[in-house]
This record gives sequence, C-alpha cells and structure tokens, in this order.
Amino acid sequence: MDVKKRLCLIEEVGEEIITKEELELLLENKRQPIAYDGFEPSGKIHIAQGILRSININKMINAGCKFKILIADWHAWANNKLGGNLDNIKTAGDYFMEVWKAAGVDFSKVEIIWASDLVREESYWMKVMQVARNNTINRIIRCSQIMGRSEKETLQASQILYPCMQAADIFHLEVDIAQLGLDQRKVNVLAREIAPKLGFSKPIAVHHHMLMGLGKPPKSGLSGVERGIEMKMSKSKPDTAIFMTDSEEDIKRKINKAYCPEKEIKENPVIEYCKYILFEKFKEIKIERPKKFGGDILLHNFDELVKVYSTGELHPMDLKNAVSFYINKLIEPIRKHFEKGKPRELLDKINAFEITR
Repeated sequence: MDVKKRLCLIEEVGEEIITKEELELLLENKRQPIAYDGFEPSGKIHIAQGILRSININKMINAGCKFKILIADWHAWANNKLGGNLDNIKTAGDYFMEVWKAAGVDFSKVEIIWASDLVREESYWMKVMQVARNNTINRIIRCSQIMGRSEKETLQASQILYPCMQAADIFHLEVDIAQLGLDQRKVNVLAREIAPKLGFSKPIAVHHHMLMGLGKPPKSGLSGVERGIEMKMSKSKPDTAIFMTDSEEDIKRKINKAYCPEKEIKENPVIEYCKYILFEKFKEIKIERPKKFGGDILLHNFDELVKVYSTGELHPMDLKNAVSFYINKLIEPIRKHFEKGKPRELLDKINAFEITR
C-alpha cells in the first residue's frame, strides 16, 4: 500500500490529527510505525470501546502500523476505579481482552502490554519523574479531563501522578502515533510539547471521534472538542449506552428511547451509529417498512442515508428499528462468546463489581 492510501486510512480514524504533515512524513520514512491506545479497566465495555475501537485498530493495522494496546491497570488504580481494588481492576482487564477478541481485534497483530509490567522497570519511573519535573501542578491538573475528572474536583495525589504516567507511557513504549480518543487530547499535546526537551521523539496525535450517548445533547456554551467530550457515551449513564453484552431487548429499548430528531443529522446519536459503526461493518443497510409508508429502502453508504433522512423521506422510528436490528447482529456473537467458560466467569465478576460499587 502506498503512502497516500495509508494516510487516507488513518485519516478515516482521526477526527483530529496533530499534525497531518508530520504523519505523512512518518509514513514516508517508516514502514511500520508504532501506534498505541491505553484503556483503564473499569467495568463493562460499551460499543464505543468495543466495536468502534476494533474498527479503528484494524484500520491502523491495515495502514501498516504496529499497534500496542496498554491495559492501564495501574492508571485505573491511581484513578480510584472499582473502589481502588487492584485485583478487581486486573479482572476487568482480562474481561476487556475477551471482548476485543470477540469483537474482531486480531491479537496476532496487536501487542498487549499491562501497565503493571511497565511499573516494574526503573527506566519507566525515570520517565515519569522527567515528565513531572518539567511540568507545573497546574499544568498537570489541566489534564485531569483524560481521567474523566474536572479541574474543579479535589484530586487525590495518585490522580496528579496519572497524567505524568500517561505521557511517560508514550515515551517508554516508543510510540510514533498516539491514537486515542479526543478526550485524551490534553496529555498528548503535553507529551508533544515536552518530548524534544527530554530527548524523545515527538508523538503524532491521531484522535478518534467520541461516539455520542443516546440521550439528548445538553445545552451548553461549549463547542468543538469540549462539546464532543461532554456528549460522549458514558458508563455512568447506562440507559444511554449500548454495552457489548446487552440483550436484544435492551438494545431495542435503548435505541427506541434515543434522541433522534426528525430531519436532523447533526448531534443525532442514531445517525452517528450508522456513520461510525453500521456502514463500517455492513455493505448495505435495509430499512424495512410497510408499502403504505413508502416500502423498504436499501442504503449503500452514509451519504444516501443523509439524503433520505434530512428530507424527511425516512422517519426516525423506521431508522431506529433498523439500527436496533443491525446493532444486535453485531452484539450477538459477543453475547454468545460470554455464555460459558472463562468469558462467562469474567462477565459474572464484572456484573458483581457493577452491583457492589
């Protein structure tokens, strides 16, 4: 694959690339650049972390990247996830890997790294200290967004350490491309700024889209990146998120309740699921409806959907029925994967964590 095609694939992943010029130069000079993403194991996975992430990882691999997934168990511990119980966090990490396996992530082409292994290395903590020594407390607090925290919150000392660790991850893993969500932007920018000073290569940041939750977007004065983060799918609002082992009934109920204004494309979560998930996984989407309402519609791409929906030719309820059907088709093999054996045991433990925390 030539550089132009590789660049196009990565551009499909990155809603924001810092910078495109640097990325093109990297692809011209390095056959297999290293890309990474890190995940806090902190409970059940929703489709943004499961299906959308598997789509993006596979695109990065197809673009010639060597992809590393960091299971950030120590980061989750520092961030007090699952009550700060490290054993439970590690169990959640094992569950994450089972989900990705069932969702189609090719582990023969992905390197899995646990933060609990990195922290055993003295050289890792040297990098953490270098990051910390070259930043102020205020600058680190401004990165609290990466942990799902607010700058106004009272943070534990371990949470102050977290952004320093995440920047050090990039340097220690020798990452060329930090391929994380837009909510991780602030620490990637921090790493880019201090890398030359510390003698490390400046990472290119490829930030993927944050899939919306199913609820109505909140009113706010925010725009751009900050608004996207505010609207993203969240585990803390389970009725506005589709989880990777949701039942068919749960999927239908959640989609039917979803915010989906007639004729509106922008900030419409049901439309988003078609764009970022369904048209990535299916060659066509069939909208079934009675002849008296216009009969079936066969859509081959997102542009066709935009046309029929924005003109009012397609009603929100008909779209919701189709989206429920296709999302369920994607979730069904994951549900089956977790019906027995080790996956079932892990899911039972995760469900118990969710109930007791």
